Amino acid sequence: QVQLVESGGGLVQAGGSLRLSCVYSEGFFTIAAMGWYRQFSGSQRELVARVLTSSGKVDYADSVKGRFTISRDDAKSTVYLQMNVLKPEDTAVYGCYVAARRPYVSTAEDFWGKGTLVTVSA
Repeated sequence: QVQLVESGGGLVQAGGSLRLSCVYSEGFFTIAAMGWYRQFSGSQRELVARVLTSSGKVDYADSVKGRFTISRDDAKSTVYLQMNVLKPEDTAVYGCYVAARRPYVSTAEDFWGKGTLVTVSA
C-alpha cells in the first residue's frame, strides 16, 4: 500500500506563500505519477499539479499556472507544492496524489492523502 503524509497547511494572507510537503512510502509499488489535489468544501477533488515520474512532464490546472510549482526530492521521498500569490479562492483542503503500479500489472492505482487545510484570508 502507498502511504502519503502531508504537512505545511495553515492560514496565510492574500498574496502570501505556503509550501506543502508530502512524504510518500510506496512499498512494492512503482510510482507512475505524483501530484497535488485540492478540494473545496462540498466539491469534488481537483488535481492542481502533477508530474510524471518517467518523463518529468509537469501539468498544472489553469487556475494555478504561474503561481504554484510542484517539485520532488526522491532522496527524501517527498513531493512539494510551492504556492505563491495565494488568493482567498485558493482556500481548500490540499492533498497528495500518487498513481502507482503493482509488480507485473500495467494499470496504475490512485492513492490520495488525507490532506491539509489551506486558508487564505482577504
